[in-house]
Order: sequence, then C-alpha cells, then structure tokens
Amino acid sequence: MADVLELVLKLSLAIFMVGNLLDMGLKLNLGEAIRDLGNVRFVAFSLLWGFVLLPGLAYAIAKIIPMDHPYAMGLVLLGMTPCAPFLPPMVERAKGDMGYTAAFMLLASVVTVVYMPFAVPVLVKGLSASAWTIAKPLVLFLLVPFALGLIIQRRSTSLAARIEPIVKKLTGIDTVLMLLLCVVIYGKKFVALEGSYAIGAQIIFFFLATVGPYLLSFGLLRAQRTVLSLGMATRNLGAAFAPLFAIRGVDQRAIVMVALGVIMQATFSFGAATFYGRNAENGKAAAHSAGGNA
Repeated sequence: MADVLELVLKLSLAIFMVGNLLDMGLKLNLGEAIRDLGNVRFVAFSLLWGFVLLPGLAYAIAKIIPMDHPYAMGLVLLGMTPCAPFLPPMVERAKGDMGYTAAFMLLASVVTVVYMPFAVPVLVKGLSASAWTIAKPLVLFLLVPFALGLIIQRRSTSLAARIEPIVKKLTGIDTVLMLLLCVVIYGKKFVALEGSYAIGAQIIFFFLATVGPYLLSFGLLRAQRTVLSLGMATRNLGAAFAPLFAIRGVDQRAIVMVALGVIMQATFSFGAATFYGRNAENGKAAAHSAGGNA
C-alpha cells in the first residue's frame, strides 16, 4: 500500500509541476517580463540571492548544525530552488510589483533548469548522478510545459484565456491531493524530525532567506525588494523533489526534509506578505494624511 501511495504522490507531483508551469506560461506577459529583466540591478540580485547566497547558506547550515546527512541533502536542495508557483498571490497580498513578479518567475524557472544539473553533484554529497539524469525531469516537467503555455498564448490569447482557468483549477485540486499524500505518507516521519535539528535548520534558513533579500538588496524599490524577498521565501518544491525521485535508493529522510519545506515556505511567505502589505497600507495612509495636512 505504501508503494502505491508513493507512486500516486510522484504522479501528483508531476501534475503539480506541469500544471503550474503551464498555467504560468498561459498568463505570463512575456513582453512585460522581458522589459523588467532589463533592470540589471534586479536581475543581479535575483541571481545572487537565488543561485549563490542561499544555496551557500543552506550548505553552511547543513555543515554547522549536526543533523543526519539525508536531512542536509534535503535542505541544500531547497536552497537551490527559488520561487514557488504561488508567488503571484503572495506578492499581491504584499502590495508588491506584479510586473517584476513575472520577470522573476521567468528568470528563476529558466535558470533553475540550467543551474541544478551542474550544482547538485557539487553541493549535494551522496546524490551522485549525471547532469542529464538531474536535468531530464526539470526540462520535461518545468521547461516544456512553460514553453507550451507561452506558445499557446502567442498563437491565440483567447484560447489561452479559456484554457488557463481550467488548468489552474485542476492544478489546485492536485495540489490539495499532493499535500494530503505528503501528510499520509510522511506524517509520522515529520514527528520523528523532533530532536534531529532539521526543523531548527529550516527555520533559520527560511528566516534568513525571507529577511535578507528585503534588507540587503540595496538600490531596489520597496515593491521590487518585496518580490525578491517573497521569491526567495518560497521554494520550487517540484524542482527540489525532482532529483530525489529521479535517482533510485535515495534515503527517505531527504524526501521528508523537502516535504517539510511545504509548511515552512507557507508560514514564512504568508507572514512576510502580510507584514509587507500592512506596511505598504500604512505608508499610503501616512502619505495621504501628510498631503491632506499640507
């Protein structure tokens, strides 16, 4: 029975990745995204935080905190995969820049597919695989559906507009199923994480991944730093799971560590989005009051 549930989980994860990236391609304003990618400072900070500093942070935490190696593997994989598909509603809640959200998602998706096949063998010790073994599920489940969505949108915006709500609804149903399967399959193992330092390691990582980009991305506007912070606070769990499911004999504890990221990223991204949104509203109210008094 457990094997059947794990097989269903893998299928659900594949649908989750394909559905979210197809949905993103169907509604992404490519011209706007490319235009905002012309902001060199924003792109530089996105690449620096997403593919240098946070993978390095995850690797350092895994070395410093005495946790079992499989948990360290899962943490480093989480550190290498910025930007969850649910980033747009988080940015909207935070009153961030939706145009730069599209740019960030486009950049993160493409770079993740190129970056991981080369970075995983270097940073994730014990997960030995060829670059193609790691790249294959990323290309198949991330890049291809994303490109297909863009092609459909470019050929017919009306068709894309009709398909997108259906894809979004089906992906939403699948997401609920995937989360339920994670609880059923790994629920007891989540409890077993207590005392392993794994939970504490993730709290440290997600806190710094959320706060660091907002406070230290100098020269960006508040709304752009909000996008960067939430983009780093959310993790592309499909991309993090992909190498673990592509290679046989992986220790289940690495999978549990990535699955724990579901709870962590939801907690930190929602909390940060709420905080940023309230600050934005307070800033507008203060500005309006000052203007009225003037």
